[in-house]
Amino acid sequence: CLENYIQENVRSGMEEMKRNAVHTQTAAMLEMGTNLLSQSAEQTRKLTDVETQVLNQTSRLEIQLLEYSLFTNRLEKHILQQTQEISRLNDKNSFLEQKFLALEAQYGRELQSLQSEKQQLQELLERQSQLVTQLQGELGSSTYNSTLLQRQQATLTDTVQQLLAMVNHCNEISAVPKEEPLIFRDCAEILQSGVTENGIYSICLPNSTQTVKVFCDMKTRGGGWTVLQHRRNGSVDFHRGWREYKMGFGEPSGEHWLGNDIIHKLTRSREYSLHVQLRDREGNEAYSHYDHFYIDGEENNYSLHAEGFSGTAGRTSSLTHPGTQFSTKDRDNDRCTCKCAQIASGGWWFEACGPSNLNGMYYPGSSNIVRYNGIKWYYWKGPNMMATMTTMMVRPANF
Repeated sequence: CLENYIQENVRSGMEEMKRNAVHTQTAAMLEMGTNLLSQSAEQTRKLTDVETQVLNQTSRLEIQLLEYSLFTNRLEKHILQQTQEISRLNDKNSFLEQKFLALEAQYGRELQSLQSEKQQLQELLERQSQLVTQLQGELGSSTYNSTLLQRQQATLTDTVQQLLAMVNHCNEISAVPKEEPLIFRDCAEILQSGVTENGIYSICLPNSTQTVKVFCDMKTRGGGWTVLQHRRNGSVDFHRGWREYKMGFGEPSGEHWLGNDIIHKLTRSREYSLHVQLRDREGNEAYSHYDHFYIDGEENNYSLHAEGFSGTAGRTSSLTHPGTQFSTKDRDNDRCTCKCAQIASGGWWFEACGPSNLNGMYYPGSSNIVRYNGIKWYYWKGPNMMATMTTMMVRPANF
């Protein structure tokens, strides 16, 4: 029995040892499995982070690719527009080349015609020279007769002097009543009174006792012109305000503006014509003439009215349309938001800055710099006339 008991205890001990060994091995395997699961989870998390970064980068690249695609489309449209514009310019260039060739052929024919006329004029000149030689011979034969006439003229002169002396003597002893001073409305009436020399004279404005000193041009196109504006050397600043243009400035003997109030009262008293005389820096002269001219009063901002254009200063009138109001640097009445009187300088009838401004800055004739705030008469010399002289003057339309 003891032996059996011992054997049974040994078997039990062995089984207990086996069970403990199995438990130990199982625990080790569980711990190893746990470690492997932890490592696997960490690797999975890292892979997830990398995948997230890749997705973000892919999204950014897709957005950039879309932007590049849009930019490429715009660029293609722009290239197409440029191609169309180049095609249009090529067509226009071809048209201009054809027109140039046609003008060149026309001018060639005109040149041949002029050369033919020149030849005819030269032949006429030779005939005239022969005629002059003949007349010189006849003049020599008439000299003797002229001497006799001169003697008779001297006798008549002595007789006339004696008569004048007698008349003067009679005037001295006669009681002649003093004549009333003559009143003239403009330079045309002064010319008709017998005055024929250019100069400064006094006129009386219509319906007023106000007298004004004006410069009268008694030589140009028959004379009788009352000068409204004159520029010749830049000695007077024309970039002035409304009141100065209203009252006038400068001296009638030099550069001056007669004054909008005076111009209004003068030109509304009866019908007047306007004559604009111009000279550029090369000495070329031209004029613009208007058969009918007047300006409104200050209540209408001295609106301009000029009709019936003719002259040599351009193919068409450089004055703005009838009804255009006067503007200065401190009173803007033009139809442009840019305030033409400040940009172009001076007071003038600006519409949308317009094709003319005789009151712009005066630049010396030697200057070659293009300036767009100078004196301008567009349809004669373009935007940069470089004028050395301008004159605006009026005379009765029926003179």
